[in-house]
Amino acid sequence: MKLTRTLKFNPALFGVIPLVNVLFLVVFFFALSSRFVLQPGMAVTLPASSFTLNPRSDAQIISVTAAPVPAIYHRDQRVSLDELRQHLAQTKVKERAVILKADKNTPYELVVQITDEALKLGFSVVLATGSEGK
Repeated sequence: MKLTRTLKFNPALFGVIPLVNVLFLVVFFFALSSRFVLQPGMAVTLPASSFTLNPRSDAQIISVTAAPVPAIYHRDQRVSLDELRQHLAQTKVKERAVILKADKNTPYELVVQITDEALKLGFSVVLATGSEGK
């Protein structure tokens, strides 16, 4: 007895069905993830700590490079330590804060000198250093 199938499969369907499945998953993913993008955000309340900092809106940014001769930059201009002291003294901002960005190999003495000058003028200082991933 010879059995024959009554239902014939088209071989092209074996390539189309996985494609339709993947397209459905992509549309489903974008439909669900778009709701998260349109919502404004999530409120996060950090626990009280003496180490947390408030956001700095009017902070003065000072960059120090670690070239063979270290350079100090304030307001996108190269300045000496004396000029930096004058710039900071003339600064009229409500929130007196300095963000000191120093390269990894910047001399520590220079960072301390800049920090001392800013603290003498009544600024709060936040140190930001870069790290190289190896």
